[in-house]
Amino acid sequence: MNQMSKVIKKNNQSTVKIIPLGGLHEIGKNTCVFEYEDEIILLDAGLGFPSDQMHGINIVLPDMTYLRENSHRIKGMIVTHGHEDHIGGIAYHLKQFDIPVIYGPRLAMSLLGDKLEEAGVSDRTTLKSVLPRDIVQIGQHFRAEYIRNTHSIADSFTVAIHTPIGVIIHSGDFKIDHTPVDGEHFDLQKLAEHGANGVLCLLSDSTNAEVPGHTPSERSVYPNLDRIFGQAEGRLMVTTFSSSVHRVNMILDLAQKHGRKVAVVGRSMLNVIAHARKLGYIQCRDDIFEPLRSVNRLPDNKVLILCTGSQGETLAAMTRISRGEHRQVSVRPGDTIVFSANPIPGNTIGVVNTIDRLMMQGAKVIYGRREGIHVSGHGAREDHKLMLNLTRPKFFVPVHGEHRMLVEHAGMAKAMGIPEENIVIIKNGHIIELTQDSIGVNGEVPSGIELVDRAGIVQDDVMKERQQLAEDGVVTVAAAIDWSGKLVASPALHLRGVVTSVEQSLLQQLVSRTIERILSDRWSDFSHEDGETEINWTEVRLEIEGGLQRLMKRELRSRPLVVFLMQTPEQEPSKTKTARKRRRSSSASSTPAPVISRHL
Repeated sequence: MNQMSKVIKKNNQSTVKIIPLGGLHEIGKNTCVFEYEDEIILLDAGLGFPSDQMHGINIVLPDMTYLRENSHRIKGMIVTHGHEDHIGGIAYHLKQFDIPVIYGPRLAMSLLGDKLEEAGVSDRTTLKSVLPRDIVQIGQHFRAEYIRNTHSIADSFTVAIHTPIGVIIHSGDFKIDHTPVDGEHFDLQKLAEHGANGVLCLLSDSTNAEVPGHTPSERSVYPNLDRIFGQAEGRLMVTTFSSSVHRVNMILDLAQKHGRKVAVVGRSMLNVIAHARKLGYIQCRDDIFEPLRSVNRLPDNKVLILCTGSQGETLAAMTRISRGEHRQVSVRPGDTIVFSANPIPGNTIGVVNTIDRLMMQGAKVIYGRREGIHVSGHGAREDHKLMLNLTRPKFFVPVHGEHRMLVEHAGMAKAMGIPEENIVIIKNGHIIELTQDSIGVNGEVPSGIELVDRAGIVQDDVMKERQQLAEDGVVTVAAAIDWSGKLVASPALHLRGVVTSVEQSLLQQLVSRTIERILSDRWSDFSHEDGETEINWTEVRLEIEGGLQRLMKRELRSRPLVVFLMQTPEQEPSKTKTARKRRRSSSASSTPAPVISRHL
């Protein structure tokens, strides 16, 4: 396959640039840029979830440096559907640059509207809902045509982007479900029309490229859930993806069939159900719902608790229930708990730990592929082949998947007749240059990640410090130094999370000696006489920090984070009143502050 080996040669042909900023060689944070001349449009802007090593991080975003630097060229955004890995980053990006207009499905726009209001950025863009087969003009050079597809969330679309050099189809996330729960079928006819008229390039979801056959219909889950509901004698608790609107709709339908009242737990689940009911994607009676505080008054066999936490997320409802930390719900012997979802890669440990804790409390937990209570929202190999056959693209770019998935998808396209030189496998940040006659990679843009915690963007040096704290702990040293370069008292030493075989009293002595040696050997370099004494306290601080870091590394055989707090005198016994005033205004004698070593 053409993996960056081919580079477009500059000529007079018009060129469309395609730049993925997320979603390649990974699952999540799907974000793609399309450019023609001086215009940019975006397709989706999703988020990812942190790994175990990203301490304190809530979400992961693509590096948006390129879009910040070119924000004046952005004409609008295309949204394919409402999953967090496709719309979850938009509110964060709007704090950095405007997007004139965002087009997307009604459900996605409804969910996104709440996010923008909560983030206080709803005035930074205009949201416009689209219907199947709508065509919208974005800027002068792009028209986006929305083609209904089937996925694990309602109101999902494939998009045909009409450009001056031809039609580019982006599949979005999809599977080909011939019996969709909501009756909204994949518009295969429109895909075939584009294939007959000529598709210049196809970018297609690769998530299940390694899985043989077809992905089963969402409807296939219904009889298995029905059987479980019928066999449950006590309370039922069900967790699934809150955005799996079809699954939630089936669960509510089964609750009504089996005479159970439903208590919904988890903010995202409540939010999605409210919006989906308003738009008609979930249809159920109002009286099926019962406030959580009231369900304890009902017989156990009349209760269903629907909650978030199918991925073992730390703060999600099911995880807190398993830990005994939920204020209103606790596990009882005889409860049946259903995980109607499979773990996303990276979440498996969190999920199995949650299941173990629930079982230890006496619950019967039903989970796993063998139960037939979950199907993927992404197409398998035969679904991919059908997409390729219907669109018959001249050029092909596999997207949305880890590297092995992209390679498998590319091999599939080659086997179906697309020439190897017309297929490219790329990474986030690579610039595809597409003409009517050629495709290749020509350069790249920044494509790293931005980490976000509750306070905002977390810089690299802060993450390194968090990692160092987690691995080796922290050593805090506080020392007071006078104008003659002497310690006023023995330094204070505190260790947190540090494993050491060295007695703290001995380490205290070594710290004192280290500081005294540096002050004795280097004081003449820090102190200057020019009618009055001037001390470069910044250099003093840096030199002591370096010495303490070397000491800790040598004595503890680890690299704890060193926090050095230095107290300096407010002023020297003055020679003149004028000199005192000068020193007070000088930055060299400013109020002492803690300094955190960043030499990791």
